[in-house]
Amino acid sequence: MGDAAFVPEHVLIIFYQLMPVELKGVIRDKFPDAEVTIYDVQPGVPVPSEVYQKATILATFVDLPDLKDSKNLKLIHTYSAGVDHLLQNPILLETKIPITTSSGIHGPPIAEWTVMNWLVSSRKYVKGYEAQKSHSWDKNAYEPGLHDQVGKKVGILGYGSIGRQIARVSQALGMTIHAYTATPRPTPESRHDTGYIVPGTGDPDGSIPASWHHGTDREAIRSFLSTGLDHLVVSLPLTPQTTHLLGAEEFAILSDRSHHHTSKPYVTNISRGKVIDQKALVDALNSGVLGGAALDVTDPEPLPKDDPLWDALNVQISPHVSALGVEYFPRSLDILALNLERIAQGEPLINSYTRGKGY
Repeated sequence: MGDAAFVPEHVLIIFYQLMPVELKGVIRDKFPDAEVTIYDVQPGVPVPSEVYQKATILATFVDLPDLKDSKNLKLIHTYSAGVDHLLQNPILLETKIPITTSSGIHGPPIAEWTVMNWLVSSRKYVKGYEAQKSHSWDKNAYEPGLHDQVGKKVGILGYGSIGRQIARVSQALGMTIHAYTATPRPTPESRHDTGYIVPGTGDPDGSIPASWHHGTDREAIRSFLSTGLDHLVVSLPLTPQTTHLLGAEEFAILSDRSHHHTSKPYVTNISRGKVIDQKALVDALNSGVLGGAALDVTDPEPLPKDDPLWDALNVQISPHVSALGVEYFPRSLDILALNLERIAQGEPLINSYTRGKGY
């Protein structure tokens, strides 16, 4: 008997707006041996059952099939870094279909967004922008509190791919990095990044931090906040354990132990809004406990127009866009293409979600 006929994978790409023709070409080039269906989903209109039923591989953000339409699926790839928005879906609860994430692609744009906000604050960019609009040449407006980032201590809560790229860029500015992880990383090997990395970015071998800290309880977090940090970057997954992890007491510890003479600590949140007690953050900003905050996430989203966070002192808010860019979608599908190669070769998937872990 001859070899069994080759049956190509059927890759279903769910897109959330009308996909440009040139992007369709890029996608098809990534999966040359597969049948590819690109489905432009309409707001509020479910993907038809027959579209799901043909697929063996699904790439999506929020749209998942009913259980009866998922029987042919071998792999589901999500465009997001985490799966907290999918945790209650029957596909995750009642099947064993492998799930992979796009963790690793967010580092470059989010690191740029992070440092941009630091510099907007420390270099008083808004004052300059307003002065330019009013045709005003006033050097005196800049002088009080103007400072650079050299020698500042950056604490990164959650030293994954995003935190590692923030560390890389921060180090280039002359800052020192202090990493915090849930589990101990006592050896050089344990500090390696084992997830997907955009080539030429991040901290693959974990050599950038000046110190490593770990723990999952509040006391461990508070010990980390006591190390004299100038910046605290929040890059944690949202889980029951991390919900409202940072509140009034944590901000007070961070502030009291900071030694920099020109400014109070600056908090950057690029994870999920619920990791921070938002009322406590507003109070800390308005009372001067914190020197400022950059927030790409809030609780809730969208942030209501009358929420006091909008008017807190020295806060910079964006509507969950720090990861966006024309590179996002192709990079996400690079991970899927890599995993299809791994499936064919019988190798473990990269960026695989572990059920029960929450991320």
